[in-house]
Amino acid sequence: MSESIDAFEDGNITVKSLMDKARTAARQSYSPYSAFAVGAALLLKDGSVITGTNFENASYGLTLCAETVAVATANTVGHLAHIRAIAICGGKFDEGRFIGHDIIYPCGRCRQVLNEAAEIGHYDIMIYCGSAEGSEIEPHRLSTLLPHSFGPKNLTSPKND
Repeated sequence: MSESIDAFEDGNITVKSLMDKARTAARQSYSPYSAFAVGAALLLKDGSVITGTNFENASYGLTLCAETVAVATANTVGHLAHIRAIAICGGKFDEGRFIGHDIIYPCGRCRQVLNEAAEIGHYDIMIYCGSAEGSEIEPHRLSTLLPHSFGPKNLTSPKND
């Protein structure tokens, strides 16, 4: 897929190049327990890209997903509200190459983390879900992957009349 991502200032970023950055990030995955590497690449409104990869832990509950790592990095550099798109891919990593044609999607926790950024940035983030080998990419809006979301809007206190 080589279509340009519209509505961004940098017309040089394509869906394919964003997914390639996610795939490159996945090569740094620390996934000794599942052997399932995941990479994520966030496109910010200024055209810059921030990546993340999954980071497993022997106490499985402490494992960090690639999407969460990327969003936390965006927050660390002051760009939490600037996320416009994310590309996600993953699969088995064997002898320096990815194996798998199945499209992966963000888990519920990652959808919730992305929703926080979306609400803060007032933007329905585009999510490109891809396969490990890059043969398949599906576009989705966050609102379609997490309908009836819970976020900052639900925690505002009502105004006194």
